[in-house]
Amino acid sequence: MKITDIQTDEYAPYQESYIKLVDPAYTLTEELEISVHNLIHFVREIPMDKYDYRYAEGKWTIKDILQHLIDSERIFAYRALRFSRGDETILPGFDENLYADNAEGSKRSINDLLTEISALRHANIMMFKSFPVNAMLRKGVASGYTVSVRAFGFLIIGHQNHHINVFKERYL
Repeated sequence: MKITDIQTDEYAPYQESYIKLVDPAYTLTEELEISVHNLIHFVREIPMDKYDYRYAEGKWTIKDILQHLIDSERIFAYRALRFSRGDETILPGFDENLYADNAEGSKRSINDLLTEISALRHANIMMFKSFPVNAMLRKGVASGYTVSVRAFGFLIIGHQNHHINVFKERYL
């Protein structure tokens, strides 16, 4: 299953910018694995003095963004699991700023953040591999939009790629 298989009715319109950041050459599970390795390698190459840098007052640090990626991936994966199992409960959105304020990601070590990202991603790779094709095609409503299980997997990747681009444009 590749990003080119996704239809526009499988994700929210505002998520299209993330979907467009996924490499069409690989399957979902291949790209989940490749992208986490790319992220870890990229972050390890950032000078240490940049991890706590804010490009403007009130903006997140690189560590805050890594924590945000962890939180968002957990939420996307949870939604994918529920919908894959046929759960039709409408799921609310989440306030990413509230999560960031309470997570205190900037107080964590970069090693802890990267270790958690790696562990989480590997667990999610196994989860997505376990889904039968019909489960990957199931949909549900989250944050007021219909989203498919497979779209959540691709959104994990695209969201991460979006933030790598933000790092390059505003932090480095």
